[in-house]
Amino acid sequence: MKKIIFTLALASFGFLGCGQKSTIKTNQTQKTEKQIDGNIYILSKTKFAKAIEKKGVQLVDVRTPGEYQDGTIKDAQLIDYKQPKTFDSKFAALDKDKPLYLFCRSGARSQAAAKKLVEMGFKEIYDLEGGYLNWTN
Repeated sequence: MKKIIFTLALASFGFLGCGQKSTIKTNQTQKTEKQIDGNIYILSKTKFAKAIEKKGVQLVDVRTPGEYQDGTIKDAQLIDYKQPKTFDSKFAALDKDKPLYLFCRSGARSQAAAKKLVEMGFKEIYDLEGGYLNWTN
């Protein structure tokens, strides 16, 4: 009898503790597709485009200057993730309390940048799903 109760308790714990892969969350700014690491949200191309239409949006391209020169999203500021000193100083000048929109070539660098920005105190970070490659398709 004790084994049955123990087994049921373990099974219940397993069902309650697992299953948090990504959270779908709604906040006052917009509906997001995927929330990761608390303050970081992945947006589809459509939702990202709609969000950055607003005036005064903090939009940052974290690619290299060469990639930026080959094309970028209108009004995006270049802050190269691969240049740590410049990265830190330029982001320090931005408003940590305002939403921040990031993108890179495919999404990997912007995810790494987003995690660093959370550590720097940014509260709301939106990353373009699939990066600039997705944006141009």
